[in-house]
Amino acid sequence: MTQPSEIERLIEMMAKLPGLGPRSARRAVLHLVARRDAQLAPLARQMQLVADTARECTNCGNIGTADLCPICTDPRRANGQICVVETVADLWAMERASVFSGRYHVLGGTLSALDAIGPEELRIPQLVARIDEEAVREVILALPATVDGQTTAHYIADRLEERVALTSLAQGVPIGGELDFLDDGTITAALNARKPL
Repeated sequence: MTQPSEIERLIEMMAKLPGLGPRSARRAVLHLVARRDAQLAPLARQMQLVADTARECTNCGNIGTADLCPICTDPRRANGQICVVETVADLWAMERASVFSGRYHVLGGTLSALDAIGPEELRIPQLVARIDEEAVREVILALPATVDGQTTAHYIADRLEERVALTSLAQGVPIGGELDFLDDGTITAALNARKPL
């Protein structure tokens, strides 16, 4: 049996979203179609609204509905700290934890020789410019503990050396983690970052 082409096209488009494959997309679309007035129509309207209004913050790279995001326009967040993250999802994760009260800078990726991603493809020049413009005292590098993430962190550290204090997030054993379930790299990082009790 063949499905109507419009619905099949929607399933194909949904299957391209992170975390959804063809079967999950099919279930989601069938669920939405069965509840079109309560869920599908409002979802379609909201998606159109976001498509029309969402934009990247010209200062930090966050996603919002104005040229400057609420974090960049909040004078209380201008405390001399910038937390550098790879993606907007990382920024939102930091905000969800409610532990950082400074501003952010989204790079939009990490340096990668294999993918031909250099500093100019990322928002590194904008970060360097912000250091003087915003009287930044500390840059916190909250980048992934991957080869590309660490390469990016070292590159930024070299660019900002002696201009600002540089720190990075601690790495190692997560809260509630058991050593038996950790990979060798995590155990090594945890051992090297040990601190006195």
